[in-house]
Amino acid sequence: MDASAASVSALRAAHERFVISSSGPAQGVRPLVADSWARCTACGVRPDGGTLPPLRQTSGDLASYRRGHPLAGAMPLLRDLLGTGAADDGHVFAVGDTDGTLLWVEGDSEALRRAERMRFVEGARWSERLAGTNAPGTALELGRAVQIVAGEHYSAAVHNWSCAAAPVRDLRTGRLLGVLDLSGGASIATPPALAAVRAAALAVEAELARTPGGALPAPDAVRLLALGRDSALLDDAGRVRRLSPRHSEIVVALALEGRGVTGDRLAVGLSEQEIPPSTLRAELTRLRAVLGPDLLGSRPYALLRPVRTDYDEVAGLLSEGRVDEALARYPGPLLPRSEAPLVEEHRRSLEQQLRGAVLAGGSVGSLRRWVASEWGIDDVSAWAVLARTLPAGSPQRAAAAARALDLRGAVVPQARGHAAVLQRCRS
Repeated sequence: MDASAASVSALRAAHERFVISSSGPAQGVRPLVADSWARCTACGVRPDGGTLPPLRQTSGDLASYRRGHPLAGAMPLLRDLLGTGAADDGHVFAVGDTDGTLLWVEGDSEALRRAERMRFVEGARWSERLAGTNAPGTALELGRAVQIVAGEHYSAAVHNWSCAAAPVRDLRTGRLLGVLDLSGGASIATPPALAAVRAAALAVEAELARTPGGALPAPDAVRLLALGRDSALLDDAGRVRRLSPRHSEIVVALALEGRGVTGDRLAVGLSEQEIPPSTLRAELTRLRAVLGPDLLGSRPYALLRPVRTDYDEVAGLLSEGRVDEALARYPGPLLPRSEAPLVEEHRRSLEQQLRGAVLAGGSVGSLRRWVASEWGIDDVSAWAVLARTLPAGSPQRAAAAARALDLRGAVVPQARGHAAVLQRCRS
């Protein structure tokens, strides 16, 4: 359905009347929307937009879950069918699970930033009962393609958006696999947008039906090693590339972002000094020559295949409470010489998580490895915890306690850690 300015205004007025009345059926909207609003009211969804959809999974959990999802292998096809238009026309496309969790959200970088404000992001639950009337959630509820325009959304936070969505099924069993969605402005409130998302769903279903087991093979992940080294290693199916320090920063920054970014946003993550756009474009052109166009995309800049990183592996082990394994996988700080703000922020965060876990619940072996490392040798708290953990009367306990006292006497800042290492590296 097309949405003129008059119809958009009428829909918002109908929504306002429904909210104020707080009883009785909705007036002035399609039956599909009225029924959905009634379901949302029964579920206790707030129509004022004051509650945003919840996040179901952390980034680490989501990445692992996506790799095994039946629609993971369809992403190259979907990027071809929906992604190019999204980047060009200023909207986003999303792929969701059967419970409305958004697994992939890609497209125009400015639209992605606006979508973040209403938590239309990867990992968020956009089922009807949690987010109100919306195309992906309502399509899953009804089991068919739907289009929701402006004020038809139950939550006022989404009234500036229009969306079209279609479910995806396994044609052999009828099992629901997920949902495809297009979200944006006036261009999405049109029949062609609904036709496009329907066609994409049909194309995916047809591809899955031709594939043994009903799942397309997911794109092979590349492995990125950037801990304890200034030149990252990128392993692509056994082909290992050693990246320059600058290219290492760019690839790490793109991997941390997890989706496409504009040149302006990438520049802010790479330097506190202003980077001329021409300089950044030239650097990315050189990087694309190294990686190939199948791995590095533009408009927006993005890594086009899944990336497994050593720093995410360490963080994942920590989240599971496997402290000793996390420390064993940690050869040093992330790109230790890098002064890129995004890299520095993640480097500090990972160090704090690891150090905190070692001090709070690590074994004696982990504590010993920590204080023996270049970044933990002056950590007064770690030495003190080690002294308390070792058996009474142990010579090692006495030595650890003496080291802690020496450090306190020398007024060494507590938990100097990586800062000391980085200072030595830069001197």
